[in-house]
Amino acid sequence: MDKQTFCSSQTTSNTSRYAAALYRQGELHLTPLHGILQLRPSFSYLDKADAKHREREAANEAGDSSQDEAEEDVKQITVRFSRPESEQARQRRVQSYEFLQKKHAEEPWVHLHYYGLRDSRSEHERQYLLCQGSSGVENTELVKSPSEYLVMLMPPSQEEETDKPVAPSNVLSMAQLRTLPLADQIKILMKNVKVMPFANLMSLLGPSIDSVAVLRGIQKVAMLVQGNWVVKSDILYPKDSSSPHSGVPAEVLCRGRDFVMWKFTQNRWVVRKEVAAVTKLCAEDVKDFLEHMAVVRINKGWEFILPYDGEFIKKHPDVVQRQHMLWTGIQAKLEKVYNLVKETMPKKPDGQSGPVGLVSGDQRVQVAKRQAQQNHALLERELQRRKEQLRASSVLPAVRIKEEPVSEEGEEEEERGAEDEQPMDISPGGGLHSRLANGLPAARAAGGDSFNGHPPSGSAGTPVARELRAFVEATFQRQFVLTLSELKRLFNLHLASLPPGHMLFSGISDRMLQDTVLAAGCKQILVPFPPQTAASPDEQKVFALWESGDMSDQHRQVLLEIFSKNYRVRRNMIQSRLTQECGEDLSKQEVDKVLKDCCVSYGGMWYLKGTVQS
Repeated sequence: MDKQTFCSSQTTSNTSRYAAALYRQGELHLTPLHGILQLRPSFSYLDKADAKHREREAANEAGDSSQDEAEEDVKQITVRFSRPESEQARQRRVQSYEFLQKKHAEEPWVHLHYYGLRDSRSEHERQYLLCQGSSGVENTELVKSPSEYLVMLMPPSQEEETDKPVAPSNVLSMAQLRTLPLADQIKILMKNVKVMPFANLMSLLGPSIDSVAVLRGIQKVAMLVQGNWVVKSDILYPKDSSSPHSGVPAEVLCRGRDFVMWKFTQNRWVVRKEVAAVTKLCAEDVKDFLEHMAVVRINKGWEFILPYDGEFIKKHPDVVQRQHMLWTGIQAKLEKVYNLVKETMPKKPDGQSGPVGLVSGDQRVQVAKRQAQQNHALLERELQRRKEQLRASSVLPAVRIKEEPVSEEGEEEEERGAEDEQPMDISPGGGLHSRLANGLPAARAAGGDSFNGHPPSGSAGTPVARELRAFVEATFQRQFVLTLSELKRLFNLHLASLPPGHMLFSGISDRMLQDTVLAAGCKQILVPFPPQTAASPDEQKVFALWESGDMSDQHRQVLLEIFSKNYRVRRNMIQSRLTQECGEDLSKQEVDKVLKDCCVSYGGMWYLKGTVQS
């Protein structure tokens, strides 16, 4: 008991919030601490003394009796050699409590000299806790308020902070939802519900929300199907995601789901096997698509989950027309990707406002036969008209250009002696059912002068004609060669980007569009398509910008002259013809530019843009 032992221990691992303070003459001097050790009394030496005392007592008690006893018998012992220690066993041994205690006991002592509180050495060290600067100079670093400085000096401990409980990802709190911006509210609701009528969406958002703003926001995240809103595919399947069932990338999933949505714009019923056969996706992915927007009916297929909303269709015709344009663009893309067979669906009477009914296989065969007969007659008349124009052409004998093209519908009107124009068929294929079941009025889709409502095509000074010509000129400045089908598709996309009620929504006919193209300095190139071509009549009408005012006009005109006689051409033939017409100094860059502007390469041959048939 003649000595006392103090053992140090680390009080805390985070010492950045602690400082040593010394108050002197009205000033508080703070010194940051980088480590804190606390000395506590240790009585381990008393335990060792007790153990030695017990050992001595045991030895004294057994000393007398052991002298008389004979020596103990010799015992056999077994010697074992330790096995090589593995890395995992060594790590477990190093992390064990016994090993740490052993290392602690083996740590050597550091001998220090203790100075008392009043010692001169202690006084000298204490002076380092005082700021050595002049007291009259202000510290420019202390520019914060006392409360802010106190928070910096004593930051809240991360261990003491408690996070607010987070709701599960599949639980949507309406109270938290209404604190978000309107666009985020609509997106979250549509992503969770998938399919919703507009009236239900307005009731969930609250009575104080403007319906015009909701209409503007819902069109960014959903598409109109049978008068109801269905969330867009890219909202459910982001860009970098994939299918949990098959691992198919999001782009393929979006395309397959868009096909299902488009089928529901055509019909109340969809067959899952038909969808799987077209999209080539697994059954689980197709089932997910259908479960988002339909319910299964025994021996019938999948029916759209909500009834046809005719009230919304009548109340918002501009939105319906805009959505129809978007579906037309999606339809054209799907036909190209999936190689869909173009077929005309039977139209419903004008007085019937419900969705399209189910069409049997026999009806489809009859419709296909009638369409084939009509197309054959149209092609015969088109061929006869081209022959007459070739015989009558005298201005440009080397280039077969039709100066005033007339659509098939317009020719039929001329044969009947009618003066009115036919409306433009806004479907790129020109053969699919023109009345979508998402609510496009039958009068608009079926055609008629009431839908067009524009003055005759000769009235070039009207605002509609000027707006249309501006679109055509801007389009051909970007793309020098376009088919009528591609031009109509671009025009539909342009309409979809316009605000509701724009003047171009009054209706543009095929005749008016083609006349505007010719008036804008373009010419129609009669490309000699193969006899067995699969191109539609609109795809066989090729228009090209004849003069743009740049140095490439002559090169482009020579190239168009070549393609007026050949469907496809090799590069060496183009190179030699351009060199013959434009001179020997024609560079490779100039040839590449005119080919890039007007042509595409496929299988080692060059085609005019839009005319290649894979």
